[in-house]
Amino acid sequence: MTIRKAHAKWEGNLKQGQGTIALGGGKLDVPYDYGARFEDGAGSNPEELIGGAHAGCFSMALAHALSEAGHPPTRIETTARVHLEKNAGGFAIPKIELETEADVPGVDEDTFQRLAEEAKRNCPVSKVLSAAEITLDAKLLSAQPT
Repeated sequence: MTIRKAHAKWEGNLKQGQGTIALGGGKLDVPYDYGARFEDGAGSNPEELIGGAHAGCFSMALAHALSEAGHPPTRIETTARVHLEKNAGGFAIPKIELETEADVPGVDEDTFQRLAEEAKRNCPVSKVLSAAEITLDAKLLSAQPT
C-alpha cells in the first residue's frame, strides 16, 4: 500500500492567521489564509489543492483508460472547479466541475466520452470525493469519425 502525506501549519486566529501546506516531502510549500480561502486574496486554499489533486488523478485515469483501449493520448489538460458554499451546518463542498481537453489520435467521440466518464467514476480521488456532485465536460480535440 502506498501512503502519501501532506503537512499543514496554521498560526493565529481564523481571520488574521496564516499557514502553509507542505507537499512532496517539503518540495512545495503553499501559503494559505482566510483571504485566499473565503475572498479573492493571494495564496492558495484547501479547495484549490483538492481541485489540483482531482484534476491530476482524473487526467492520469483517463490516460490509462485510453491507453488500455489502444488510444494513447498525446495530451490531456483538466481543470477542476471546487465549489465551497456556506450552508446551515457551516461550509460544504457540494459540487466539483471537471473540464478536460484531450488530444487523442485515432479515437472516436463516443469511445472518448465513455472512457472519460469511466475515468471520472473510477479515479481514486473521485471516489473519495463522491459526497459532492461531480460533473464532467470532456472535449476531444482530434476526433475520428464514428
